[in-house]
Amino acid sequence: MAKVIGKVSATEKYPSTIDEFYFWTDKKQILSPFDVVKVNHESGSITFGVVEEINHITDAPSHFTSYISSDFGDTNDGIGNMNRLGMNYVKARVSGNTENIYTPVLNGQQVSLCEPEEIRQALGLTEKDVKNPLVCGYLEMYQGEDKVKIKVTLDSHFLVGPDGAHINISGISGLAAKTSYSMFLLRAIQNKFKLENGETCAFVFFNVKGRDLMAIDEPNEELGERDRKIYEELNLPTTPFENVRYYYPYSKSDSAKVQSYASPSDIERQKKAKKAFTYKFTFGDNKDRLDLLLANEDDSTNTLEACVNFILNGEGQFSGVEQWKTLKETIDEYTKAGNTNSNKEIQVVSWRKFKRCISKAISNDVFGKSLVNEVDLNGEIQNHLRANNVMVIDIARLDENTQSFVFGSVARAIYDLKLGAERDDIPDKVILFVDELNKYASNDVPKNSPILKQLLDIAERGRSLGIILFSVEQFRSAIHDRVKGNCATQAYGRTNAIEVSKPDYRYIPQVYKNMMTRLDQGEYIISNPALRSLINVKFPRPTYKQFPNG
Repeated sequence: MAKVIGKVSATEKYPSTIDEFYFWTDKKQILSPFDVVKVNHESGSITFGVVEEINHITDAPSHFTSYISSDFGDTNDGIGNMNRLGMNYVKARVSGNTENIYTPVLNGQQVSLCEPEEIRQALGLTEKDVKNPLVCGYLEMYQGEDKVKIKVTLDSHFLVGPDGAHINISGISGLAAKTSYSMFLLRAIQNKFKLENGETCAFVFFNVKGRDLMAIDEPNEELGERDRKIYEELNLPTTPFENVRYYYPYSKSDSAKVQSYASPSDIERQKKAKKAFTYKFTFGDNKDRLDLLLANEDDSTNTLEACVNFILNGEGQFSGVEQWKTLKETIDEYTKAGNTNSNKEIQVVSWRKFKRCISKAISNDVFGKSLVNEVDLNGEIQNHLRANNVMVIDIARLDENTQSFVFGSVARAIYDLKLGAERDDIPDKVILFVDELNKYASNDVPKNSPILKQLLDIAERGRSLGIILFSVEQFRSAIHDRVKGNCATQAYGRTNAIEVSKPDYRYIPQVYKNMMTRLDQGEYIISNPALRSLINVKFPRPTYKQFPNG
């Protein structure tokens, strides 16, 4: 029998409504925000509520009264002149009713804790609600002998389509474990699509910090028994990612570490196992991506775009140009005073600006003359991105302009793959994981940025094409509204008080905002269209190899 913890209290100032109700409970009863309670209601139905606020009140009309009743400020442990009557009263947000009866709960009705199945029913986590279950963590509720642990499964169709798509994960650096939670979800997705027949899924990850993701197919030897038990309870494997291919940026130096944080010995070992490759961009293979080199340049007058179009159309002396070096030499001809070869609408000063931007952008070693032992990322996606495969592209040590180009080029190649449909084994879903989204889709990125346009297109049209965005950033408020607005699922990790004061968080109850400033590592607050309330989930440590500085 469910434990009764209090009764509904409807007052003139705080009445019960169809959205919320209040109840009193003993001051020693331990409750927490996100706990679920139930109230018997009309026609034998049950109304569920999710705890939001918890207050303690006594019969003292003022703090001065409390001071006087403590023997005029006696701070000793003694009770003082009067033992005040006290209780807790709780505000709960209605999450549902078993018979869809949404009239306010009545004063004096008993309030009880819930059984595990009732909690699932209250939050929309029952087998009936979740048709295509995907494990997203677990939640713990209540304290002491009342404590329960529940596996959280969401309908995958609301995460990777077709009913909803894209997830945005935010939280401050270090403590929020954004990458760890992303990888937890992605590993669960890979396992789900491997076991189930029907749809197929492939993955493209960008490694942007140290060597975090450069050994995700190697087991985590330090995974403790507690975490292993949690994986067992969640019915998830403790094995790392499968079918992984790593891509490192080319470097002219003998030491590959010049362009990567991974150790040369690890890279060499992966290459011998034929699961690691070095990538390079030649002009001939990437001519149509020239605009991506200028993604971070402000081009309000469209002069740079005009230069790009002039080159892509093979006009003037640019006909037949097939190398970066030749490109720069030809651009140099158009920067000379008195030049008559250019389109009259493009001034010499515009070509000079274009030259400065291009020269800076292609100074990295990854922009090479030809492919020898290297691969072209666009070709790799076209030829090797298949069901259940994972491509990890290392860009952590590249400069910001080159990082933007690599990301934009890969995103465009995925789009081309899905639209081209030249193969009969193209995965139904391609999940694109990108950390530090603020570099490509923040409010400060130039509005004419081709990479921003690509991201907006994926966010708005990607679901219909099967391109799913898993995006991560420190501060959600800095991200373009159309990108985060099209993410069906939002995950909030630990953040600071300044961030939660931004308009992005205005629909979140104040108590939950305050909780966001003190969430523990391995803890997230999740919002999803299929859920009837925000939920506070936890997840275990990653199953793949962790590096000391990871």
